Amino acid sequence: MNDMLNNLFEKWSGKAADTIDALPQSGSNRKYFRLASATHSAIGVYSTDMRENEAFFSFSKSLRDGGIKVPKLYATDTNYNIYLQEDLGDETLFSLINKERAANGGSFTPRLVDIYKKILADLVEIQYVGRERIDFSKCYPRDAFDSQSMTWDLNYFKYYFLKLAHIPFDEQYLENDFRTLIDFLLQTDCQYFLYRDFQSRNIMIVNDVPYYIDYQGGRRGALQYDVASLLYDAKADIPADVRNELLNEYVSHLKTEEQQSFLKYYYAYVLIRIMQAMGAYGYRGFFERKTHFLRSIPFAINNLREVLQQPIPIDIPELRKALMAVCNNEDLQNISKSGRLTVHVSSFSYRHGIPNDNSGNGGGFVFDCRALPNPGRYEEYKQLTGRDAEVKAFFANVKPKMDTFLDAAYRLVGQSVERYMERGFTNLSVSFGCTGGQHRSVWCADRMAEWLLKTYDVDVDLRHWEQKQLN
Repeated sequence: MNDMLNNLFEKWSGKAADTIDALPQSGSNRKYFRLASATHSAIGVYSTDMRENEAFFSFSKSLRDGGIKVPKLYATDTNYNIYLQEDLGDETLFSLINKERAANGGSFTPRLVDIYKKILADLVEIQYVGRERIDFSKCYPRDAFDSQSMTWDLNYFKYYFLKLAHIPFDEQYLENDFRTLIDFLLQTDCQYFLYRDFQSRNIMIVNDVPYYIDYQGGRRGALQYDVASLLYDAKADIPADVRNELLNEYVSHLKTEEQQSFLKYYYAYVLIRIMQAMGAYGYRGFFERKTHFLRSIPFAINNLREVLQQPIPIDIPELRKALMAVCNNEDLQNISKSGRLTVHVSSFSYRHGIPNDNSGNGGGFVFDCRALPNPGRYEEYKQLTGRDAEVKAFFANVKPKMDTFLDAAYRLVGQSVERYMERGFTNLSVSFGCTGGQHRSVWCADRMAEWLLKTYDVDVDLRHWEQKQLN
């Protein structure tokens, strides 16, 4: 696959890639790679689902022609099910939320609110542009979020969440309520472009400007669904008052006649979106035993509890009963407290030895930084650390060597992180050592911690053993 992608990269850019790095896989079966040479960079994608690929190619052109910020499509090779698209970096909205909150005591900062407002304004344009420009015959697996699609989502929730979580319900009464809910949802205008998975992991942030990816599942549908996907994204965990502010912001961008009917159906769409997401958590977590998906369940339950207090003007007693049982289930509420992976990242001095793994897990990684350029050899850096601007500038001047070292470390650690998360392991240690534990190891440990928080849903315990004031 690397050879095929590299051939396509060379045809597009005129030069073979110097590096090809596999990127973490998400919930889909698509595989992503970053290919880079000295002058070009692209994201390579391998997907055997050709109908889905065709939808992506068609939607990308339509949205870009309509002024929407989606990745450029550089080259395709349908014989090998591969294509190249624009490299938008590594910063997703999800990773930015985590970084902002970590740096600001867990608060949802004004910067995040401003970015969300940009995204909601863009969403209106996506929905309008898509309505006019998208070729809905390319949609896959269906051209509309219709009764059949909704039935699939609700059964997904029933069989992969309610049953696997052992929530009791009367099957026939629940089916009756599903039909009532579907009939109500389809009363609104369902002729817009529905992105389908409009959430924080599918929005890239480049210099605080949002770009949009993974819209190949789009189809015709109602305005409300994508707003619900974004504002009730479980892991984003948006505070209720901020969510209300952002909802009002979105509505303000709609046409007057759309504003009047939007809220009547909104919370019913929030409800079906939450159930669809919980079905996915159940399938990936309970059925496939990928335990990191289960950690989203308590956040989804908090959202569900809030939505059940909102006005949904239909009678769905059995569904409400089952959903309240979910909200009151202590095992589900506490499911994220077990099996969460903590990566212990540290810098140290070889003069004092490799740090002990106090978790008792054993193993992990120790990276020797002593082959890297050493600023400690120069008088002007001797009293500084790997966190000082002057030392960072020194490393920037020897960037290829630093990047080669860290890229290799990222690949090795990333493989273990993904496997540990799937198997429910709770601790992994990653240590960087240099002569004095002051410059190179500190800089590398900080970069690794940043990368882990940006790439994975893990906790990071960062320690600089020789620089205790930096902990």
